Amino acid sequence: MDSFFNTKHLYRSYFKMALPVVLGLVVTLVYNLADTFFIAQTNDTNLIAGVSLCAPVFTALMAFGNIYGQGGSSLISRLLGEQDEDGVKRVSSFCFYIALATGIVLAVLMTAFNRPLLTLLGADANTLPHAFQYYIVLAVCAPIMVLSFIHSSLVRCEGMSTESMIGTVLGAVINIILDPILISVVGMGAMGAAVATVIGYFCSVLYFLWLLHKKSRCLSVTPSLCRVSSKELRQILGVGVTAALSNLMQSLCVIVVNQFLLPYGNDKIAAMGIVLKINMIAQLVLTGFAFGGVPLFGYLYGARQREEMKKLVRFCLGFMSALSLVLTAALCLFASPLMGAFVKDAAMIATGAEMLRWQAASTVFAGIVLLLTVLFQAVGKVGPSFVLSISRQGVVFVAALLVCVKLFAYNGVLMGQAVADVVSALIALSLLALCYPMAPNRPE
Repeated sequence: MDSFFNTKHLYRSYFKMALPVVLGLVVTLVYNLADTFFIAQTNDTNLIAGVSLCAPVFTALMAFGNIYGQGGSSLISRLLGEQDEDGVKRVSSFCFYIALATGIVLAVLMTAFNRPLLTLLGADANTLPHAFQYYIVLAVCAPIMVLSFIHSSLVRCEGMSTESMIGTVLGAVINIILDPILISVVGMGAMGAAVATVIGYFCSVLYFLWLLHKKSRCLSVTPSLCRVSSKELRQILGVGVTAALSNLMQSLCVIVVNQFLLPYGNDKIAAMGIVLKINMIAQLVLTGFAFGGVPLFGYLYGARQREEMKKLVRFCLGFMSALSLVLTAALCLFASPLMGAFVKDAAMIATGAEMLRWQAASTVFAGIVLLLTVLFQAVGKVGPSFVLSISRQGVVFVAALLVCVKLFAYNGVLMGQAVADVVSALIALSLLALCYPMAPNRPE
């Protein structure tokens, strides 16, 4: 099993795992940015807003995929550290089939309750037709969307970080090619953007299935191996649900913000939709470097290599903080040009630039929360990871938003995330102090 990771050169192994994840996640953002860019070229504010309102749907489907992708990868990494190959085969097979079943259930529910769900997302008479076109494609194709997030996480446990990136890039390239064709040439509008996205993800699913068949040493999709013990199920769901909560809380935050922005006009919702996707560039870079450490964190924990674990955690905290400061400076300095790449309306550019600077202001605190959330998930610490999963873009955010809006009205909507990031980072560092060091001593 030592061939998976070079634990004698931790930092080298970390970057070898993390860099492809970063590239893969940035390309994932291209899925969304491509939709936004080509939709924005129509200069139809209601169409832009309608697609933006559906962003939480995409995030929610990702969340369900992450229950089994991240929950499974956390357990599999520890099983590899414990040299349990049979356990890896069973857990990986279980995660695949339970994700497929979950996607089917979601497709039925989301299709049946489309109107109330779209109303909850903030669609009004002007944006509802466009939002529905985008939403219904994602709803019907939910099984594909959920499955696409499974093996991109699991294959990294075997050290195949580059292959994971290739699968993501493949889907993004197909999506980018199809977007302008389906949106403008064929004239499908919002529905065309959704169809292009789904086809891209479907190609990724097919690639990962081929990868497991040709290259994987331990992972499996064999139906007869689809079983786990009650203890393993609790670990998968305990870690996976907390990971999914992060995505679901993110969706909730977008819905809440849109509701607070609704009185100020659909142009504010449209601007925020673009801003969140631009800011997601920084967030996904940080996410990539955080998740790049998951296989190593889990492996070191399972192998009981305590000192190596402490060394890697300290390094990652310093590196993530420095990187966050660089990203903050870049987004604040280039806020207006970045908005101008998507829209030409001067008023919307000015509105979006102000929103983006507020979103970027607390990136360093968001990076700390993200890293420590992922760390707790990787080692199976369900309690701390649960607390952090519902803090930064959950309970703490909603509380911060309500207070800020009460005090500063419209400006309070913009500053709510920054306040939540600072408070959540303090909570995360406190939990680390309580749980540190997490890995038990190496057995004699």
